[in-house]
Amino acid sequence: MIGANQKSGSAEQLVQVEIYNQTYSIRSEGDNEYIIGLADYVDKKMREIASGTMTVDSLKVAILASLHIADELHSMRNLHSQSDAQLASRSAQCTELLDRVLKHRDVAPQELEMEQ
Repeated sequence: MIGANQKSGSAEQLVQVEIYNQTYSIRSEGDNEYIIGLADYVDKKMREIASGTMTVDSLKVAILASLHIADELHSMRNLHSQSDAQLASRSAQCTELLDRVLKHRDVAPQELEMEQ
């Protein structure tokens, strides 16, 4: 992380970050700390990749780090999708149970359990 400067009269800011020994100036209307955190994460991934390979070519390191980050993203998307499906299923079960309870207000709870 290097720092941030705000342009006068505009919400757009210039954030300077360091990734793999290179300084980049990034214009952003978002949260500077978020941008800096992303840059730190990319820098960390690139350094992990570089330490595990014999290449010193920063472009190759960047591509391999990008593939690793893309894999993380897709894994998290799949996990999120599975969680959504499980939540939808549980929600449907709860709705069905609630419908049965509302239809059978006069029935004792023990009888409802036996119906399941």
